[in-house]
Amino acid sequence: MKLKAAIFGLISPDRETIEGIDFSIGEIVIAKKVKKGDTIRVHYTGKLEDGKEFDSSLKREPLQFEVGAGSVIKGFEEAVIGLEQGEKKTVEVPPERAYGERDDKLVVEMPQKSVPEEITPEVGMRLQLVNQKGQAVPVMITEVLEESIRLDANHPLAGKTLVFDIELVEII
Repeated sequence: MKLKAAIFGLISPDRETIEGIDFSIGEIVIAKKVKKGDTIRVHYTGKLEDGKEFDSSLKREPLQFEVGAGSVIKGFEEAVIGLEQGEKKTVEVPPERAYGERDDKLVVEMPQKSVPEEITPEVGMRLQLVNQKGQAVPVMITEVLEESIRLDANHPLAGKTLVFDIELVEII
């Protein structure tokens, strides 16, 4: 789209000079901003409030996703809306816009005899259980007792406020 200086009320539309100054007529480029439905690529670093890093894309390919498709947490998705290519942003995402609050109902005790013999339960070990619908449920062993183990099905980041440094690499 070409634009003459007349738009600004400086000269009439049929002239391209003011008092001997020549105005070049060029293209106007309007920066595209991220909106719902766009597929984008971002680099990010995720940290806890204390600054401890839990994930980063900086040493790998940028994260690619469609905005609004629900493939990333809500707070991250909301943070990229309106960004322009190359723009950087730091955003704090509360638990309700991330992985939710911790739910004590997702912590269960299970008899040790129900663990397959080839597995020696240890605190921090991640396992997958299968629910009544046949879906895999990731759990972590949080306590090994004499006759049972305590399993937690909460996401490891549940209940935490997350801080993301985000850079919009590309709108595809």
